[in-house]
Amino acid sequence: MKKRALISVSDKQKIVEFAQGLVELDYEIVSTGGTLKALQNASVPAISIDQVTGFPEIMDGRLKTLHPKVHGGLLGKRSNPDHLQQMEANEIEPIDVVVVNLYPFKQTLVSEGVTKEEIIENIDIGGPTMLRSAAKNFEDVLVVVDPEDYTPVLEGIKDASISLEFRQKLAAKVFRHTANYDAIIANYFLTQTGEKFPETYTVTYEKVQSLRYGENPHQVAAFYKNPIQNGMSLATAKQLHGKELSYNNIQDANAAVEILTEYDLPAAVAVKHMNPCGIGMAESIAEAFQLAFDADPISIFGGIVALNREVDAQTAEKLREIFLEIVIAPSFSEKALEILTQKKNIRLLTMEMAQKDESFKLTTVDGGVLIQNKDIGSVDEGSVEVVTDRAPTEEELQNLLFAWKAVKHVKSNAIVLAKDNQTIGVGAGQMNRVGAARIAIEQAGDKALGSVLASDAFFPMPDTVEEAIKVGVTAIIQPGGSKRDQDSIDVCNEHGIAMVYTGMRHFKH
Repeated sequence: MKKRALISVSDKQKIVEFAQGLVELDYEIVSTGGTLKALQNASVPAISIDQVTGFPEIMDGRLKTLHPKVHGGLLGKRSNPDHLQQMEANEIEPIDVVVVNLYPFKQTLVSEGVTKEEIIENIDIGGPTMLRSAAKNFEDVLVVVDPEDYTPVLEGIKDASISLEFRQKLAAKVFRHTANYDAIIANYFLTQTGEKFPETYTVTYEKVQSLRYGENPHQVAAFYKNPIQNGMSLATAKQLHGKELSYNNIQDANAAVEILTEYDLPAAVAVKHMNPCGIGMAESIAEAFQLAFDADPISIFGGIVALNREVDAQTAEKLREIFLEIVIAPSFSEKALEILTQKKNIRLLTMEMAQKDESFKLTTVDGGVLIQNKDIGSVDEGSVEVVTDRAPTEEELQNLLFAWKAVKHVKSNAIVLAKDNQTIGVGAGQMNRVGAARIAIEQAGDKALGSVLASDAFFPMPDTVEEAIKVGVTAIIQPGGSKRDQDSIDVCNEHGIAMVYTGMRHFKH
């Protein structure tokens, strides 16, 4: 008796060649719908599924493979005499190879103008069921879900080298594939029902690349992407030049881009170890980068720069003067690319920066995961509360809002000093707030005179305010909310300092 292969694929790349290879190895091909037509059009001998089941495809193809003669042929264990007897009694022929890939649910979901009905109709039922049946019985059934496996499967059959280990690897790939498929469907329905934190939370990611190592050389790592990408993402960025991205590159670049989305005017962000070391905003992108560079010309060395406008020749000349790991921008002019690609190792990336990703943020802990929505909170001129006798001037208020957008992305405890749309001092990740303030003040030096200060959380004591006043800070923005808020307000009033509350904190651990 000929061996039998069941083929039903939505992705038809290489399928004709694979099926022809099976025919040459004396396999009978059973197929369905569009796959059957594609094979017959290519003169590959194949029979339809209803010739096996004796039951027609009905309900617009919704029901065609869910039949005992299909699943009996997949699930029957060849080593079990009872199974074999039952298969014979019910005229069920064994199926030895299953080649299935599923309805394009993900592709349909991201298509423009798609209707809910079209989305629902692209939920595959028979395909995953056949795959799971075949994968469960992997000792007897070769199950193929990835076109990349067509060649090794054919070669293995031809030279009789198919091992149990190889069969199990194919089965493992199937269960990963169906789990990914079901997770995307589950998350679609989650968005439709509006549930934020259901009783189980299923995530799935698809591999972008293996990385040379992780955060340190002794750690292994890989980069995965969300299969349904909403908003900008490094996973979909285009690399134009330079070495492969590392684990730390990706982390730092992501931090830079997240900060950049806060600013609408031409802006440049320099990042080192996921903290901004310089942010500048100006009328041109070249001026913005110069401000970001001047904010901390020491820390920017070996850092990452993100810009929200096309990199022109003038900006490229400035970028070329220092060692940078990565430059990210929406685009590069032809001349800018000519200038920057002279540096062999600099990585140049382009990516869309118009849309913020408002998805959930996952943070792993040992044995679990924390899930929260991303911190997309913001304030504007109309939402801040003046709590001191003196209100900030218009210029001070603009600088306060600029500094507030920056401090949101600095590790807590965080203090940022800013002046003229430029960060001049950044104090990050300290165990107490006054320590963070002293670091920012020391970095600012003489520039602190006439600057503004932003704090990511309230002042439990007036000591941070007192440190700021000593160096000439004229206005402060902070969330408010401490039991001792009045102490800080009193010190500001005593020295003529303006203070505003946002009513919102931005802890970043």
